[in-house]
Amino acid sequence: MILYQIGDIDEAIRKANSMSYGLHAGIFTNNLNTAFKAIKEIDVGGIIINDSSDYWIDGMPFGGVKNSGLGREGFRFALQKMTEPRVVCFNL
Repeated sequence: MILYQIGDIDEAIRKANSMSYGLHAGIFTNNLNTAFKAIKEIDVGGIIINDSSDYWIDGMPFGGVKNSGLGREGFRFALQKMTEPRVVCFNL
């Protein structure tokens, strides 16, 4: 793990987005504006506010962007991958 000293949220966002990976991010803040700025601007598959970036429950989609893989894991996404949607219409 590499830690970087960051001066403000804008620098943190720039640093996070400069990486070639984008699995998950975690940010700790008491400021909702800062939290929503990070949510909107950091290019990752998931962002956790005020907890570790490895927080995950089964119902949450899990996956990344950039070189962190394709698609999402989780029950709903697994079911989508294993099924083929089909339209059926009746004219009675």
